[in-house]
Amino acid sequence: SFIGEESVAAGQGSILTDNPTWIIDPIDGTTNFVHRFPFVAVSIGFVVNKKIEFGIVYSCVEDKMYTARKGKGAFCNGQKLQVSGQQDITKSLLVTELGSNRDPEAIKIILSNMERLLSIPIHG
Repeated sequence: SFIGEESVAAGQGSILTDNPTWIIDPIDGTTNFVHRFPFVAVSIGFVVNKKIEFGIVYSCVEDKMYTARKGKGAFCNGQKLQVSGQQDITKSLLVTELGSNRDPEAIKIILSNMERLLSIPIHG
């Protein structure tokens, strides 16, 4: 099976089944792309039985290839990545995306989530 982000965003439905499925977003960061903001990537995932097996993200402008495989770790240009040991959320940097859905109910949920996150004393 195949799920493309642009077709879903255009209103075509998609159902994730147990079948092997490619999930592809050829312009991940469409808003950035449209506004010539240089953070755009090609994102590809492969799912079997509704569980991710591997993913690849190519950050075009940075020329960085991120890869990850279930049980094998994550890499950037072949170099192993690891999460920080930071456990204090007040020392974290929060990055979020509002999305493109402007449906009033979706906006209400997004803003409610943002309010909860912003009540934590985080850096940004």
